[in-house]
Amino acid sequence: MNSTVADRDLVSEYRSYFARKVIFLLAVLVLLLALALFSLGVGAVRLSVGETVGALLGADSGIASTIIWNIRLPRVLTAVLVGAGLAAAGAALQSLLRNPLASPYTLGISHAAAFGAAFSVVILGAGSSSAEAGGVIVNNPYITTISAFAWSMVTVILIVLLGRLKNSSPVTLILTGIALGSLFTAGYTVMQYFADQTELSSIVFWTFGDVGRATWTHLALMSAVVLPALIYFGYNGWRYRAMSSGDQTAKSLGINPGRLRLEGTIVAGLITSLLVSFVGIIGFVGLVVPHMIRRFIGGEERYLLPASCLLGGFLLLGSDTAARTVAAPIVLPVGILTSFLGVPLFIYLVIRGKGYW
Repeated sequence: MNSTVADRDLVSEYRSYFARKVIFLLAVLVLLLALALFSLGVGAVRLSVGETVGALLGADSGIASTIIWNIRLPRVLTAVLVGAGLAAAGAALQSLLRNPLASPYTLGISHAAAFGAAFSVVILGAGSSSAEAGGVIVNNPYITTISAFAWSMVTVILIVLLGRLKNSSPVTLILTGIALGSLFTAGYTVMQYFADQTELSSIVFWTFGDVGRATWTHLALMSAVVLPALIYFGYNGWRYRAMSSGDQTAKSLGINPGRLRLEGTIVAGLITSLLVSFVGIIGFVGLVVPHMIRRFIGGEERYLLPASCLLGGFLLLGSDTAARTVAAPIVLPVGILTSFLGVPLFIYLVIRGKGYW
């Protein structure tokens, strides 16, 4: 009798545990959709909810439709995709490396992308000034994108190779990433030192994270990589959970921790390299968002990874919407805003979040 009552209590407790997480996911999803609709309507030309919905459904073929489909919708979808990708990469790296400071930024991938962009501007001549454009531009953004992506992947490959030499221990991967980040920061500084005024301005222009520079073509390319990567992380969520109990426990369940850790690092690095190469450096999303999710619903990867995607998209879209409106008609780079928001938020989570990791 007592056993039956205890079983019922356990079932009831699990249902409550499951319901809390599902409700949180649904709430963030609803907030994300509402924010996306709001973001589509705000800007230099304000559109009502009816005009926005009509343009999305094809009922309006006028100026509202042009603004939505050619300018705002690619920007909104890019912000959601980039935020989701960076947050999922950060959550996966923190779980795989069992380190709360692991993120695409702390592993040096973003630093390598910045160096790659500077390399393309100074060495390959991708930056110039234009009187018609009213300032400094990157005259060959595809060269800059390819260079940033290539140097980011160099960092990922070096981290993986050194990890294999040292049996892919989490400490080795973290320390390698930090060292490479410092190396590429030095290289980036050297490029700035030898750059002329125009080239220097082009470098600074690129490194400001800005989702507004993405086009439908860029969005399609990013989606082709990011969406399968997110599915991969979701599929391996239970394996990441097993690894949180230690490599020996994971091995007893038939999991190869070293291989899974290297695979996850490569996938996270691929996501980050591609996103940063297209939109520039956007800091703190991959670091802060997983900590926020752990604070709200815990660290079980089955819920942590999808929740990180939703909240990452919401946070970056909210930051971009604020960047477009807070100093209108001036549009601030969203990377600046995420850094301003990320630092105090991370400090708050560190102070109040003891015991949730």
